[in-house]
Amino acid sequence: MAAAQPSEQRPCGRLTPGRPREPCPAAPRRRRPRGEACSAARLTWRMERPGEGGEMAAAALREAKRALRGELRRRLRALGEAERQRQSRLLSRKVIGHPKYQDSKRIAIFLSMPDEIQTEEIIKDIFKQGKECFIPRYKPQSNHMDMLKLSSAEDISSLTLTSWNILQPSDDDSAREEALAGGGLDLIFMPGLGFDKKGNRLGRGKGYYDTYLERCMKHPSGKPYTIALAFREQICESVPVTENDVQVDEILYEGS
Repeated sequence: MAAAQPSEQRPCGRLTPGRPREPCPAAPRRRRPRGEACSAARLTWRMERPGEGGEMAAAALREAKRALRGELRRRLRALGEAERQRQSRLLSRKVIGHPKYQDSKRIAIFLSMPDEIQTEEIIKDIFKQGKECFIPRYKPQSNHMDMLKLSSAEDISSLTLTSWNILQPSDDDSAREEALAGGGLDLIFMPGLGFDKKGNRLGRGKGYYDTYLERCMKHPSGKPYTIALAFREQICESVPVTENDVQVDEILYEGS
């Protein structure tokens, strides 16, 4: 075998007696573009799913989700009000021009918390276009959620503010139609803390939307199309999921 030719470049990691290991000059650090993956999600998810890896894998999965939620909350807290409003207006325009939205008649949409894409303009357009609008009513200490009908955009002012700082119909409000008790839904707009480009979603840990979508699959109209609305800061390289986490059909954010 031919002898290796000498090189003028110093080998990376070469050890010299009495001196520390010399760093490699040919490996510059990659700077993460703004709004790319959060630090907890930059590692490619290689964990076995809980059913395959046992209790240790399940515990590691829970910890990965917990860490990612913490990182995403920090990123959202750092997002200024003006920037939140700017991205919300941009996404409202994307939604109103979206073919799935235009073709849908019965639409479920969340009423936004301060750290979510603001949906007020979309709700106003739903009624302007003569579509039917449904909003969540979450049941505390459970993973049960119903989608109840709004009569108008102004109807929001009559709703109850929960301890989670979310407006929703009161527990004794039985006059509103529940979407699955009638014609089902054509489209659901979904909130969340984080998303990846494969459609994986990290919620707030209660499982309301995953459970509701399971109910939708049993309805004669079938599963509705799902669109998540996200700030670009919520887009991650990889979101840890289990087999019970339902993927989103599409994620809208600035740049999507």
